[in-house]
Amino acid sequence: MRRILLSMAFAISFLGLNAQVTQEIFESFKLQERRNIQYYIPEDYDPGKKYPLVVVLDGEYLFDLVVANAKFYSKFQGMPEAIVLGVGQQPDNLRWEDCAFDERNGLPGEKGPQFYEFLGMEVIPFLETSYSTAPFKIFVGYDITANFGNYFLFKDKSIFNAYISISPFLAPQMASRVPERLNVLQQQIYYHLIVPTGKGDNWNATLQLDKGLKSLNKENIQYYFDEYKAADDTSVITYGLGKAWDRTFGIFKPITPQEYKTQILTSEAPVFDYLKEKYDKIQTLFGFRKKVELNDIMAIYAGCRKKDDFESLKPLAELCKSEFPDTMLGYYLEGEYYEEIGEPKKALRTFEKAFGMKEIDFLTKDMALEKMEALKADFGY
Repeated sequence: MRRILLSMAFAISFLGLNAQVTQEIFESFKLQERRNIQYYIPEDYDPGKKYPLVVVLDGEYLFDLVVANAKFYSKFQGMPEAIVLGVGQQPDNLRWEDCAFDERNGLPGEKGPQFYEFLGMEVIPFLETSYSTAPFKIFVGYDITANFGNYFLFKDKSIFNAYISISPFLAPQMASRVPERLNVLQQQIYYHLIVPTGKGDNWNATLQLDKGLKSLNKENIQYYFDEYKAADDTSVITYGLGKAWDRTFGIFKPITPQEYKTQILTSEAPVFDYLKEKYDKIQTLFGFRKKVELNDIMAIYAGCRKKDDFESLKPLAELCKSEFPDTMLGYYLEGEYYEEIGEPKKALRTFEKAFGMKEIDFLTKDMALEKMEALKADFGY
């Protein structure tokens, strides 16, 4: 049963994928054969932007589902748009040839090393030179192809930053090798293990892998284990993919109320530091600077007021001047900063500047005017 690939297709034609998907034959020098690939490029692709690259094996079955998640989450959940590459592996025996392993030592066998180089040295560089890709890459595989993704952890530096391993058919020793490799790697890695409840030797190996990964205590390794008792080997894909996607791009999403309560308000560090570290990490992971969300500005502003951290208002105001330069936001926050530290003259002048600029969100000219009048009344200006 484990050697039978998915028997279902995913009906997602309503998303209109065909207009953005290119299918072509790739001439592989490493494999000495022609391979079917397809890739999705976002509709509003801009060469001046950077796009994470998602590599999907079992492309005939998984590609459309991954593209659907990429489109949905980029539109509604705040993640960046992504380029998705699907590698065809039909007929059925081809995936087992590509991803074969030696039954004695668990390392890639027969055609495996060539297929490894085909991915890492041919088809991925092809997308990187053809389009503006970010350093952040995701691997998605199922069954035997999920196991194959683990071999990219065996290098000094993994070319993938996130692994979505769905119901993996594990090679010998893989359950111990993956934790060992992740324990050595210093880069940020997201590892998602998605499985239905199983039985037999492979299930025992999966539980061993889970135990080893849970024992890791490293900030740079984010591990998630999702067991779906109601799922089977096929339906587990639809159960787990969206959840893994959401977690992988969690840092890219706007600050949530829960995040505000449990992380910002409980931290002893200056409130502004949370925002700076969040966006610095996004830039490090994805290779580009994300425009600061107004939602995040408001969350940090609320934290400053709640914790009486008025010193954080100054760098927050400077950030707002650069991110929202035509609005009153930056000068209004700067005015509050001067007001709180006992500089009424500077506060008044700054609120006057804010009054002359565009309103934004909850900030209105009337609010700036009220501040100005209150300062004049208090200090006799």
